[in-house]
Amino acid sequence: MQRDFQEPARCRPDLVIGREEVFAQAREQLARGGSVLLHGPAGIGKSTVLRALAADNGGSARTVLRCSATESESHLPFLALADLLGLVLDEVSGKLPAAQRTALESALTGRGESTLQRDGLALRLAVLSALRALAAEGPVLIVADDVQWLDSASAELLGFAARRLGGTPVRMLCAVRTEGQEYDRHLRASPPDTLALRVNPLSRTQVSELLGHRGYTGLPRSTVRDIHRTSGGNPLFALELGRALSENPTPPRPGEPLPVPTSLRTLVLNRLEMLSDEARRTLLVASAGARPTPALLRAAGRENAEAETAQAAALGLLATEPEGPAVRFAHPLISAALYAEAPAHERRAAHAALSKAASDPIERARHLALATTGTDPDTADSLAEAASLARDRGAPSVAASLGLLAARHTPADGTPAPDTRRLQAAEDAITAGELDLARDIARDVLTRATVPADRVRAWIIVIDTAGHAMTEVDSVFPQALADAGDDPQLLALIHYQLTWRAVLVDGDFDQAREEAAHSAALAARAGDRYNELMALAFQAQIETLMGHPDAPATIKKALKEPQDPRVSCHHNGAGYSRFRWLIMSDQLAEARATVTALLREVQRTGAVESEVHFLRGVAETELRSGHCGRALDLARESLMMARDTGIGEVASAVLTSLGEASGGDVERALELAREAVDHAEEDGDQMYVSRALTALGYAQLVAGDAEAAVRSLRRVRELEHGLGITDPARGRWQGDLAEALVRTGELREAQDVIDVTREQALRLGRESVLAVLDRAEGLLRAARGEHEAALAQLTSVQDRLAKLGYGLEEARTAFALAQLRTRRPGPTSYDEAARLFRRCRALPWLRQVDAASVVPAVEPEPAAAPAPTSDALEGLAAMERQVAALVMEGATNREIAARLFISVKTVEATLTRVYRKLGIRSRVDIVRLAAGRRTK
Repeated sequence: MQRDFQEPARCRPDLVIGREEVFAQAREQLARGGSVLLHGPAGIGKSTVLRALAADNGGSARTVLRCSATESESHLPFLALADLLGLVLDEVSGKLPAAQRTALESALTGRGESTLQRDGLALRLAVLSALRALAAEGPVLIVADDVQWLDSASAELLGFAARRLGGTPVRMLCAVRTEGQEYDRHLRASPPDTLALRVNPLSRTQVSELLGHRGYTGLPRSTVRDIHRTSGGNPLFALELGRALSENPTPPRPGEPLPVPTSLRTLVLNRLEMLSDEARRTLLVASAGARPTPALLRAAGRENAEAETAQAAALGLLATEPEGPAVRFAHPLISAALYAEAPAHERRAAHAALSKAASDPIERARHLALATTGTDPDTADSLAEAASLARDRGAPSVAASLGLLAARHTPADGTPAPDTRRLQAAEDAITAGELDLARDIARDVLTRATVPADRVRAWIIVIDTAGHAMTEVDSVFPQALADAGDDPQLLALIHYQLTWRAVLVDGDFDQAREEAAHSAALAARAGDRYNELMALAFQAQIETLMGHPDAPATIKKALKEPQDPRVSCHHNGAGYSRFRWLIMSDQLAEARATVTALLREVQRTGAVESEVHFLRGVAETELRSGHCGRALDLARESLMMARDTGIGEVASAVLTSLGEASGGDVERALELAREAVDHAEEDGDQMYVSRALTALGYAQLVAGDAEAAVRSLRRVRELEHGLGITDPARGRWQGDLAEALVRTGELREAQDVIDVTREQALRLGRESVLAVLDRAEGLLRAARGEHEAALAQLTSVQDRLAKLGYGLEEARTAFALAQLRTRRPGPTSYDEAARLFRRCRALPWLRQVDAASVVPAVEPEPAAAPAPTSDALEGLAAMERQVAALVMEGATNREIAARLFISVKTVEATLTRVYRKLGIRSRVDIVRLAAGRRTK
């Protein structure tokens, strides 16, 4: 059954005059399942086109959600969201996780305590989940008019959801007021397939048709021409001019100017003169309010609100609202003009009345501020409380604006001080992504602040707003240090930022470790347990990456009581640092228990950002344990959540690529890894370039492209050397690089990789890394013809990996053993490897087993055994001689690849070199050499 949650009705024409082309383009786009953004100046007819399109396309949607904002409502968070989802809340709330449901209900009702924290991610996900739930039942059409007046919280949530709906059957039909082409920011907040259409002015003929359709007939052509010129083709202006002319008993003579001003504001004021003084005051209160209703107007002292608003509606100032109680102006400009023309004392009186009548505490505080002149401690406190409430509702932008109002009304000697409240507003602005505003506030505070704590706090805001571009704020650090003096708490904050600078700007892990340790020590001296724990956790992460022997001790210090609840389950806290150390130390069971407990806790509290990190942690543990199916499911979930929230997208794509290559679709693995490389390179994040290339190299190895794997993993080696990362358990790419090098015949480099990495792994006690290196060395020995030694080494490796609990690595080793042991391959030769891969649900590897099991038998010969034409082969390299010898025996390229543990591409490249060195053209010539014949 279709549901259409109607926008309150407005006066609307039956025809869309002069908009045929725009209408046709938009209709076609919507029919394809795309979205449409109509834009143009005020009164140009966007709403008319939008309503006509909604009526035309509403029948194809199961659910139609509508909202239409006004300027007076734009300061109050979630009003547009309430319009859209208020009537479907009961339907979708049961399909949302508890944290999301609580956040959404609190936002829509304004009641109750939200579990939402400052970042508002739970609410963002709730809106996205609600739309997905509705779309699961059938197509959804969202109709949003006057998008420029959407409250910032609702606009952010709609944009967040729109960018992430993907193939979900949700279309958006929006209209936004623009004067030029500045619709880009609204387009960026729309679905990726949105078509932007500008609604242009009407021609003179079209204006004439519009006037006639509305009943303004019999006007001379010269008058119509004047209306068109005066209105600039704007339908709203033209109709207002036509209305004024029709109400004027003396029409203008030909050639005389129209007896009305040329702006809508003046037209509005002319019509306001027809209202009684009391009705005008009632409309002023309505224009000052957010979502005014007759009940609110009566509570604000307008006893005859119904009759007075009816009078205004009859004059076309207000829209008729048969399906809702709200008092809405026919156009936002009418409300704005009315408010702007009112004397200041009348505006303050309207706000004073609304400050007592409004039910929402945020609205009450705002009206109180606008009714108050000068400083007032009570008003300031009310505004600060409202800012805190907005922050808790996940509307940091509203919190920032209320915080600035609070600072404006705070006396100079007030507690907290005005600048303290400004700095809180700046921090809210950072949370809202309004970095320029935050930076401007902090810089303003720095021009006059003398209190060291305020100055350092402002400097930290300046540094935070620089993001990864910390070189741009290098000059800030000496000034901040000077302001901090010898205060250990302030110095701790600065040295924590210097830790990030050492990592991001210098790539110097030694310096970063020293800065983190110094920050922790300073915070401890100051009794600042929160910042001490955060610095210790950061130090532990750095030491773990470095392979530093102090990492376990630092983690232990970071986990020592007393703990701060804000840190214990934080994704940068010590709990997660301990998990990283456990998984790198081969303690898989304890690592799984640790990260699962962390995940369970953040899911309970609704800390979405940490949930993304911990989901990846659980997935990684499952992958290491050989539970490829479970790991892939979790990795995909983490990737979807990362893309929904914009948190850790590269990291989740890397992990999902590893999961796809191990237990899913190798092509998808390659695609994800390449995307991750591109994004990390765009961000200039060398650490994640390295991680993404690790995933790409592994996927390439699984896909059988050893040459590409070598190229990718060589880059990883260079990057990690430059970053100072020495622990091979961090990326675990070294064994794959050595194996790929064996497959491409670069045996000497493979041995070098094994030897260097083994030394590091022995120093750190990385048993699983050592086992994987031994497997690569077994493959290397097999390529050299040392078959018995290779068999013994691989057999030992399989046993060691099984005991450590690395199921996939155990299965890979069994596969290598089967290839080496089988002189005459057959369907039963790979049973053990197939069984282990099935246990892991490692589908790409199972496909490799199936392919290997049908390769015809090849009787191996010692690699160094001389061929019948040893004289001719003396000039060849070892790998070239082995390939040539097998060709002489009649082996195909695929058989040679299976025999020598290399790729078919490597066989082909090697044969090309053989042909060139021997002066021959084909395999036939090699066979002739074997028979002692001379090539012609």
